[in-house]
Amino acid sequence: MDEVFRALADPSRRALLDALRDRGGQSLRELGEGLDMTRQAVAKHLGVLEAAGLVVTSWHGREKHHHLNAAPINDVADRWIRRYDRARAQTLADLKQALEENDMSDDFVYVTYIRTTPEKLWQALTEPAFITRYFEGGGPSSDWQVGSRVLWSMQGEPHHDWDQHVLEADPPRRLSYTWHNYQPEMQEMFGWSDERLAELQQEKRSKVTFDIEPAGQAVKLTVTHDDFAPDSEMLRGVSQGWPGILSNLKSVLETGEVVGIE
Repeated sequence: MDEVFRALADPSRRALLDALRDRGGQSLRELGEGLDMTRQAVAKHLGVLEAAGLVVTSWHGREKHHHLNAAPINDVADRWIRRYDRARAQTLADLKQALEENDMSDDFVYVTYIRTTPEKLWQALTEPAFITRYFEGGGPSSDWQVGSRVLWSMQGEPHHDWDQHVLEADPPRRLSYTWHNYQPEMQEMFGWSDERLAELQQEKRSKVTFDIEPAGQAVKLTVTHDDFAPDSEMLRGVSQGWPGILSNLKSVLETGEVVGIE
């Protein structure tokens, strides 16, 4: 937490975070041009932000892209807000959503540190007893073997086969599977017309990957949701959904309780 405060104290670093909030996935060159900084200055500031966990990176070919990671900001706020007023959790959720929007990026990247072990985190990602707690009674189900189908449930409904498959399964280090497209079961929930649903179903399917790394007494979890079509509606949806789900996951593993944002 001290590193987060030190990183946020510099106005140039705050400007970089603002730029990544407005458009995630920028390269070093793009950030330098947009903020009128030298490449050396941008690289130095990004190094501080990355060490504090406020910026995470992904590679696209030979180009390194940078993304805002609001999880440490959430942890700082939650340290005091939850103690005094649980009702403010909704305000915090709104803050997370505003900071973590990826509408202008082509993928979603989220990093959080959880006080647990890689084995327990793997269990939480793959065992129904864990999944239904932080996915609000739904979530994925599979035997988690490469090539196996991933079935999906929404809030306690029966599991649906939406043509999802396991791409990688390397316990307790890495899990990846294809994501579902928009389905008729979601049409009433979102109030779409038949024409709008048919339009959304033409989007390219994406995938989600969970990378688990030991980090001292904690575990570093990196969630990368990518392979979206340009201007993807699904990207906008998962960018709003994943922060809440992952906050619940962290809370379940560390305290045994769901955050309970309403």
